[in-house]
Amino acid sequence: MKLEGKVALVTGAGRGIGRTIAEHLAQAGARVAVCARTQFEIDEVVATIKKAGGAALALPVDLSKPE
Repeated sequence: MKLEGKVALVTGAGRGIGRTIAEHLAQAGARVAVCARTQFEIDEVVATIKKAGGAALALPVDLSKPE
């Protein structure tokens, strides 16, 4: 799947399935917004994606709260 020119927003991307999805989307060419509650975890994911030549942005969010 080629995703050049596309942007993907992945929630829960700090670890587990969300992290794997974010990394695979980046490998396919998407620019990835990496979202999770823990800043350290998403910074680590973004660094991994960028080191592999991808484009990513860390966005700390808590989707469990409506505000």
